[in-house]
Amino acid sequence: MATTTTTRAERTRAKRERIVGCAMRHFAADGYHGAKVEDIASELGIAKGSVFQHFTSKSRLFLEAYKHATTLLPAWLDAPGPVRDEGFFAVVTYWLARTEHLIKEDYVPNRVVLIGDFGTDLALKREINRYLVSEDPFGTLEFVEFGIERGEVRDDVDIEMVTSMVDWLSNSLQDALVSEELDPGLFHRWRGQPERQQMRVDDFTTLLKSAIGTQQG
Repeated sequence: MATTTTTRAERTRAKRERIVGCAMRHFAADGYHGAKVEDIASELGIAKGSVFQHFTSKSRLFLEAYKHATTLLPAWLDAPGPVRDEGFFAVVTYWLARTEHLIKEDYVPNRVVLIGDFGTDLALKREINRYLVSEDPFGTLEFVEFGIERGEVRDDVDIEMVTSMVDWLSNSLQDALVSEELDPGLFHRWRGQPERQQMRVDDFTTLLKSAIGTQQG
C-alpha cells in the first residue's frame, strides 16, 4: 500500500510539474490575461477540469508558475566566486550588467516574473508580494548580511529596510532593462549603445552605495 501511495503521489507531482511548465510557456508568450487554460490543457492532452483540479483557478496556476520561475533564476550570491570576493557592490554590478544576457538565456522565467510584477491584477500581485517577502527567492536578505559582514553595508539601519531597498531599486532597474529587451521602443534613445547601458548600471551602483554603503565599502 505504501508503494502504491508513493507512486500515486509521484504521478500527481509529475503532472503538476508538467502543467506548470506548460503554463509558463503560455503565460510568457501571451501574458496573464491572454493565456488560456484550455490551450494549456489541450497542449498537454488533458481536460481543462484536470488543470483546475490541481490549481483551482487560473490565478493559482499563474502564482505557481511565478514561484517556479523564480527558482530558475539566479540568487544574488550565485555570482562567481571571484566576483563575490570583490564584494557586495561588485556583485550588484555583475548581475545588473548581465541582465540582458539573462533574458536571452532564461527568457521564459524572466518573462513570467516580469508579467507577475506588472501584468496581473491587484489581488494576484498581493499574493506575489507575500511570496517574495516570506520566501525571499533571490536571497536578498542573505546577500545584505554578506555585505554587512564584509563591512561594506551599513548596520545602523534596520536590515529589513536595507533589504527592501536593494530589492525595490535593483528590481526596478532590471525591469527597465528587461522591458527594453522585450519592447525595443521603450528606451529607444539608447538602443544599440551598450556603453550607455553600462553607464546606467555603474551610476545605479554608485547611488546605491551612497545610500546603504559604509565609508569602508
